[in-house]
Amino acid sequence: MRNKMDTPMTKENGQKSSVKKKEEVKEVVWNGVSAESVQEVLVQVDQLIKEADALEKAHEEHLQKIHPAFQSSSRNLLHYLAFRKQDNRALQSQLASLGLSSLGRAEGHVLASLKAVKNQLNLLLGHLTQSTPAVTEYLPVVSALQPNISALLGEPAPGRTGRIMITFSTDLAEDYKTVKALMKSGMNCARINCAHDDITVWQKMVENIKRAEQELGQSCKILFDLMGPKLRTGPMKEGPKVVAIHPKINEVGEILSVAKIWLGPKGVPAPEPVDVTLRVSKKWAKMAQEGDIITFKDTRKRKRIFTVAQKVDGGLLVVTSKSAYVTVGTELHLKAKNGDISTYALGNLPAMVIPLQLKAGQDILLHRKSIPGQPAQFDQSGNQVEPAHISCTLPEVFTRVKVGESIWFDDGEIEGVIEEVDKDFLRVKITSADDIGSKLRPDKGINLPNSDLNLHKLTSKDREDLASVVPFADIINLSFVSHPEMVEELQQELINHNAQHVAIMLKIETKAAFDSLPHLLLTLMRQHPAGIMIARGDLAVELGWQRLAEVQEEILWIAEAAHLPVVWATQVLEKLTKKGRPSRAEITDAAMAQRADCVMLNKGPYILKSIAMLDDIMKRMQEHQYKKTSLLRMLHVSAMNGVK
Repeated sequence: MRNKMDTPMTKENGQKSSVKKKEEVKEVVWNGVSAESVQEVLVQVDQLIKEADALEKAHEEHLQKIHPAFQSSSRNLLHYLAFRKQDNRALQSQLASLGLSSLGRAEGHVLASLKAVKNQLNLLLGHLTQSTPAVTEYLPVVSALQPNISALLGEPAPGRTGRIMITFSTDLAEDYKTVKALMKSGMNCARINCAHDDITVWQKMVENIKRAEQELGQSCKILFDLMGPKLRTGPMKEGPKVVAIHPKINEVGEILSVAKIWLGPKGVPAPEPVDVTLRVSKKWAKMAQEGDIITFKDTRKRKRIFTVAQKVDGGLLVVTSKSAYVTVGTELHLKAKNGDISTYALGNLPAMVIPLQLKAGQDILLHRKSIPGQPAQFDQSGNQVEPAHISCTLPEVFTRVKVGESIWFDDGEIEGVIEEVDKDFLRVKITSADDIGSKLRPDKGINLPNSDLNLHKLTSKDREDLASVVPFADIINLSFVSHPEMVEELQQELINHNAQHVAIMLKIETKAAFDSLPHLLLTLMRQHPAGIMIARGDLAVELGWQRLAEVQEEILWIAEAAHLPVVWATQVLEKLTKKGRPSRAEITDAAMAQRADCVMLNKGPYILKSIAMLDDIMKRMQEHQYKKTSLLRMLHVSAMNGVK
């Protein structure tokens, strides 16, 4: 609801009071504060209120398209943008010196905060000038953020205000046990990435989620992530069908831990994180017992031994202390304790992907056509005769890039510059990589932060995927959104599928998205519920790593002003999830993430451990801060009582 016009208070005799104009205010000083200094601050606050009102009026036609649930929120967003279009630090200092709010927490209720401060200034001015103050009548704005969070992301786990989202990997289509464990541990939302797999796999994931919901009596929102106009590396030429098995060793070659291998029938997941999974028949595995020995010769003709450590769910958990390489047809000889030997020949294995090894100074060709990539070719003397090459997923960019523009691969791990633009390829000079060379694999992101790619449309894949997932989706996440036109397209597609109930989330991950954020949000708010995701990986590459902390802060503030839920994504507790042990920086990052409304984790061998730690961190931090407001809970430090 819009605030009422300013109305001055009346004196007891019913006559309206008036505050003297600046030039008529007497120089009255009280506790070091002068009437003139208060009047100067009052003028500044008045100006901010006028500018907020003016920006709202300027966008009145646009506001008519906003969903009713977002009406007050969209106006507050405009008020905040007007408030923050100038440097207010001097004003903050002046307000703080007067013992008033410095407006540092005005995001969710801008006009209410400004008018409250204006009232306090008028009361102080009235005291100094011994006149009746003019006090602005206003209705305090109640933030719609919490209802919007619940509408988009569902209810949180008991005792925790923030939500946890988990990105599903392909194996979860067949692994109901882990899906149930994820939900039981505190997963509130499942993210299914349409850049991988297909509707058959996605539907199995959904079935596992729904089954777990029924058995646990919990709810879990299902988010489908449309790939968007994402530029990625294409496929690689297949290498040999060989699987490498290695125990963990230290710097001097001593074994730190044995290699764990799961020998299980198709569709039966490993009972715990393992190094390698090999498929065997259920009948063959059934003959083994714990402690049995499995012998084989690897591709190097070396004799190797697996020891059966555990027999569970029709499969075998085996261990080995030596490196081995197995291929299609490798024969596994199971020797039972009674001396009987049973042989099983390994069937089809995934082809090994040999990545491109790129060093600074080398060239790489980026093909327009889908030509399988290959590493650089060298002669017997070690001289490069053919550069490494790979294709990309969006050949239309070839007409929109220029020589001299930067190009980044794999979330900024490899940096290069475009040296030649041909109709069939781009020649890129690698300018930054690891000293020993950085590996580039298929389906890795490519960023062109200096190029105007003009990718403002949903792709054909997005449209096809959307048609498939609409019956199962609670939320559609639009990747690489850069222009309001893309948001409008998605909204219209949902209308076409009679799916206006499906929420939309925008993934903010490009410079173009950050630059257009207010326009994107105002377009997004035509539908309810809605929210945004801060995808920090690509965002850091596009805007520069040194700006990431600043940029994610600004996005959080603007989203709060719009009363829009925010998901904090990319590499949260990544080391813990993959390796089982977090870094110190990860813990701090996870604590900072609590200021968002949902935190996303990627699936990995230790995902349950990561959920437990994130749950604990979020519960602790919610007692200390809400958004950027510090909460004054009693400190858990040594008491001073009795200390002399």
